Amino acid sequence: MTVFLCSRCGTAITPELAELAAVPDVSDDERDRDKEARQAPYTVPRGHYAIDPEPWGPPYVVQDNQEDPKPAQSRGPVVCREEGFVISAGSLHTVLVHPDDAASLQPLPSRENSSGCCGPTGDKGINRACPCGAPVATLAADCFGPFELHLDPVRTYAFSQ
Repeated sequence: MTVFLCSRCGTAITPELAELAAVPDVSDDERDRDKEARQAPYTVPRGHYAIDPEPWGPPYVVQDNQEDPKPAQSRGPVVCREEGFVISAGSLHTVLVHPDDAASLQPLPSRENSSGCCGPTGDKGINRACPCGAPVATLAADCFGPFELHLDPVRTYAFSQ
C-alpha cells in the first residue's frame, strides 16, 4: 500500500492506496456520464492509483498534423488554440487518483486554473493545493473531459510500507 505526501510539508494527501497495473479504460460515451453533473465516470476507483505514462497538462505544443488532430492529452478532448490544434508536452508519470481519495486538497486561491463550464478542465495547469498551500495536483472534472485527479510527480511523493 502507498500513501502520497506533499513534497513541501510532508502532509499525507491520500490514505493508503493500491496500485493499478495501468490506467483503466473509461467509457467516453455520453450515456455513461452523470445525468445531472455531466461528469464522466471516475478514471480510477477509490482506494487505488495508477501512473499515467502520457504527458499531462501544460505546456502545450502545436500538433504536427493539423488535418487529423489527436486529443490534447490522454482521455481528453481535442483542443484548438489560436496557433492551431495543440497537444500536451507536460509532466510524464503523474499519479492518477480518485478525487475523493485526496479530499483535503483545496482549489488554489481565486480558483486559479479552475476554469471550465461544469468543473475545471484541467488543461490550465495545477489547480489544487495541499492544506499547507503548496500547489500539488490538477483536477479534471468538466463535462466534456475525464473525471480524474493528477498528483504532480515532483510536488508529491510516494511512501510505501
